[in-house]
Amino acid sequence: MCFYNQMKRILCLLLLLPLLPCKGWGQTDSICHEVLFQTSMGDIKVMLYNDTPRHRDNLLRLVRSGYYDGNLFHRVIARFMVQTGDSTTRHAQPKDTLGAYAPPYTLKAEINFPKRFHKRGALAAAREPDEVNPERESSSAQIYFVFGKRFNEDALDRVQDRISTATQGKIVLPPEVRKYYCEHGGTPHLDGQYTVFGEIIEGLDVIERMHVVATDKHDRPLEDVRILRATVVK
Repeated sequence: MCFYNQMKRILCLLLLLPLLPCKGWGQTDSICHEVLFQTSMGDIKVMLYNDTPRHRDNLLRLVRSGYYDGNLFHRVIARFMVQTGDSTTRHAQPKDTLGAYAPPYTLKAEINFPKRFHKRGALAAAREPDEVNPERESSSAQIYFVFGKRFNEDALDRVQDRISTATQGKIVLPPEVRKYYCEHGGTPHLDGQYTVFGEIIEGLDVIERMHVVATDKHDRPLEDVRILRATVVK
């Protein structure tokens, strides 16, 4: 009987192994969800963080509904980021002003700095500025992928001054985050102010090519860059 119970416990543990949390990310959910964005410039796969559940679940719902299929990357800024999430851009004309639309709700901020910061490859939620959005709630659908640039210590000191002004001194870049920006790059001036809720795990080279395409005065690419299809792959 003891041998039977022991074997039963081992079998239960083996069955539970696929449900264990993803290692190394500090997450408590059983699955590290992944989304694939197939774009006109190549595929981008992102992993969504489980410690930003509102943003994770909202993106999964929108992707499953087909919301992002056909959307343009309507705002592209070199050495900074690429932005999408306006579903009206599916049928945009060359001279249309883009980027204003998202479904009419917002998401409560889930800012987990310094654990989640604007490193190269980060996925984050766009939002309205502090003047009209003091709680820093996120857009329902507008998202951006970070590319950014590398910094030296003097440049990071200047960025820190900018962050301190924007956050009343509440956000300070810790040494390990500063080291990352020096070695790998990103957009540190947004840290502690926007929700970072995922990161690119495949296809960073696509963003590297995308962030330097030619754009007009509104930061819209002169040649459309489009999401062909977005799917939940895990």
